[in-house]
Amino acid sequence: MHLRTLTFTVLASLAAVGPVFAQATTGREPALIKQTNDWSSFSHGEGPGKVCFAMTTPKAKTPPNLNHGDVFFFVSNRPGEGVRNEPSILVGYPFQDGSRVTVDIDGQKFTLFTKGDGAWVENAAQEAPLVAAMKKGKTMSVAGTSGRGNPTGYTFSLSGISASVGDIDKACP
Repeated sequence: MHLRTLTFTVLASLAAVGPVFAQATTGREPALIKQTNDWSSFSHGEGPGKVCFAMTTPKAKTPPNLNHGDVFFFVSNRPGEGVRNEPSILVGYPFQDGSRVTVDIDGQKFTLFTKGDGAWVENAAQEAPLVAAMKKGKTMSVAGTSGRGNPTGYTFSLSGISASVGDIDKACP
């Protein structure tokens, strides 16, 4: 799990802070594969360490008066680790220890476990149904609890998710 968290944090950092950070730390930045509506697909690295991810940012954040920091929802492929279409979220604050995050896609709900500022599907068998629901859905709401006990929520557009996941599946089979 530590490797998964580290990989996720590095990817989010590379995507969030852009070319300057990426070039300073790796000598290369994540390459944009394609922008499709509200989702973007990227690849980074090569060989067994190559990683591809689709990502988006929320259209709305609640409560609006809190500093949420950067928030991203990802679907990631790490072929060298045997990971394909892994959904996750990264927020700009730590989640409450031991808390859960609820993902609601047009009424269909999924539960993610939290660790630090990220959340993942606890049962890997639920990853494919979550991604399938995302591809069929219109909007996705994500609700969690910050380390300070504040309920937080995000609304994401799913416009472009199918194409972006298709792009990362081709780039990182």
